[in-house]
Amino acid sequence: MSSGSALVATVGTKSMTAFAKIKAILYDMDGLLLDTENFYTDVTQQIVSRYGKNFDWSIKSQMLGRPALESARTLVRVLELPIRPEDYLTERKALLNQRFPEAEAMPGAIELTQRMKMARVPQAVATSSTKEAYTLKTTKHQKWFAEFDAIVTGDHPDIQNGKPAPDIFLVAARKLGVVPGECLVFEDAPAGVEAARAAGMSVVVVPDPQMDQKLVKDADQKLNSLLEFEPSDWSLPD
Repeated sequence: MSSGSALVATVGTKSMTAFAKIKAILYDMDGLLLDTENFYTDVTQQIVSRYGKNFDWSIKSQMLGRPALESARTLVRVLELPIRPEDYLTERKALLNQRFPEAEAMPGAIELTQRMKMARVPQAVATSSTKEAYTLKTTKHQKWFAEFDAIVTGDHPDIQNGKPAPDIFLVAARKLGVVPGECLVFEDAPAGVEAARAAGMSVVVVPDPQMDQKLVKDADQKLNSLLEFEPSDWSLPD
């Protein structure tokens, strides 16, 4: 764990006995701030069903939060699809771009981020999505996302490696002017948790209930929803 960071808390508890001095918050976007994961699931199932395959959580959990091409390679390999990863991505992109503008906020997301903004806590979005995809996904939420102090997308030139590498979180911390150990990351994916830990940051995970919860066991705190988050657990202003 990062220096002074919290002992692991269980779902919905306040049992943390020590914690880092948090000065900034970094958020993943898909499945954490915006409800887009079902788009990916539906579109991928639509594609693989043509080959008699099923896209389930045992596969999805290996893909969540990772760079698109890496995820596509995993899908093609595990399901033994007779297509190239690049061809899957081309078809997926066309289908997803039709749905991204429909994305809604996850429960508690707007309330939490605006609460922290009122408390003057620096906040950044650190998403594996490309800038193009980010723009589509935030179509209905431009005013909300304009309130963040920094937005870092997966195609930022300073990001050499995607999650689970720490690059994206380190870039976000630098943009906020804070050191990694002062950052609290909110994630929903195993790769994101791993990336936050590699960056030396504390991490709260809000995983999908269908995911194998052991995959996110290294998070400092696990919640069922952002609605459960208590800033006082992390000595943040309430």
